[in-house]
Amino acid sequence: MDWVDSHCHIDAADARQTIDDALAAGVTTMIVVGCDRETSIGARQLATGHEAIEATVGLHPHESRHGVDTIVDLIDDDTLAIGECGLDYHYDHSPRDVQREAFAAQITLANQRALPLVIHTREAWDDTFDLLVDVGIPERVVFHCFTGGVAEARRALDLGAFLSFSGIVTFKSADDVRAAATLCPEDRLLIETDSPYLAPVPHRGRPNRPAWLPLVGTRLAELRGVPVEHLCATTSEATRLAFVLDD
Repeated sequence: MDWVDSHCHIDAADARQTIDDALAAGVTTMIVVGCDRETSIGARQLATGHEAIEATVGLHPHESRHGVDTIVDLIDDDTLAIGECGLDYHYDHSPRDVQREAFAAQITLANQRALPLVIHTREAWDDTFDLLVDVGIPERVVFHCFTGGVAEARRALDLGAFLSFSGIVTFKSADDVRAAATLCPEDRLLIETDSPYLAPVPHRGRPNRPAWLPLVGTRLAELRGVPVEHLCATTSEATRLAFVLDD
């Protein structure tokens, strides 16, 4: 099976071992996501050195206070997507008005560059949807680490978005997320680790790794009542469609 991790963060210090372990587990493509200038540069460097890695450039809502100008020059023909970007009203590490400004600017960049947009949203669903509609919905939008329920999933799907599910689907308390994962059409269903965060059961509490992506896929296959091989094939194809990846 050829799994695709649609969203992960890999530390350059142990990148070789992390990538080798993922490949051994059947994870053949990893999208390493930028959250600010430093991590976007790091993702680009990993992608240059490893065939299995693709890189995005983005400014996370936590880092919005630094300004989108800090990442714009990194966007080039090798950039896979814009993001992760969005709104996080749980921590408010950047002021909400600054978050909205940075999110709107990155939506605009995605539209101008015809690139997919990777969204992080937490406790900010209404503002996230409103900004997408007001600024203009990019052709390809991915809600990464989807944490909403059925209502939020339907709103995102109505906008034409893809939904990416993480190890949260293995958590005992995540019934709403599992319900959203069950209703999502298979051609818009993606999976991710969001490593080093959100390690799936039975590794919960440990630093997550792309090699554990099959645990997420296996749980999703159980929820949806399909063979694991089928879930692997459809999520990988949907990810390639969402990010315009070559086979």
